[in-house]
Amino acid sequence: MVQRASAGVAVGEGAKGARLLIIEARYYEALADALADGAIAAATAAGCTVERIAVPGALEIPQALALAAHGRRIGRPNGAGPCHAAITLGCVIRGETSHYDTVCNNANHWLMHVANEHGLAVGNGILTVENEAQAWARAEGGIANKGGDAARAALRLVELARSFAQQQVPS
Repeated sequence: MVQRASAGVAVGEGAKGARLLIIEARYYEALADALADGAIAAATAAGCTVERIAVPGALEIPQALALAAHGRRIGRPNGAGPCHAAITLGCVIRGETSHYDTVCNNANHWLMHVANEHGLAVGNGILTVENEAQAWARAEGGIANKGGDAARAALRLVELARSFAQQQVPS
């Protein structure tokens, strides 16, 4: 089965059997559940399994990813470690203070830093929105929501890692 990833990138059979770690911020529980439903549906449709862990908010997501990497709960997407990739889910809604900017910037910066430092495949499904209506517009739709998009992005990275691992490097 071929699914469409974000930005029209196809996700095929190359990620089949992958184990995915969902790290979800539970600050907005109903939104978190909707995003997780989409991610789980996309992973299941691709023949993958998921494990879920919860953290309080978006700022804790990169820390949980780092802990999982250091604890060898997640490894390189080509096979090392119990999980091959992570899907990060959460929502940050702008409020009346500058805290929104701090949370958005730091959660996303440190998420990518940890992923790159450890060579991890990570699909980023942290919503950064102006209001709750925008959040729901992105969280509704099941497999087609932003949680599903994040899962498909992670699966595509697993495919790439597996492909690179199979390629012979000329000496």
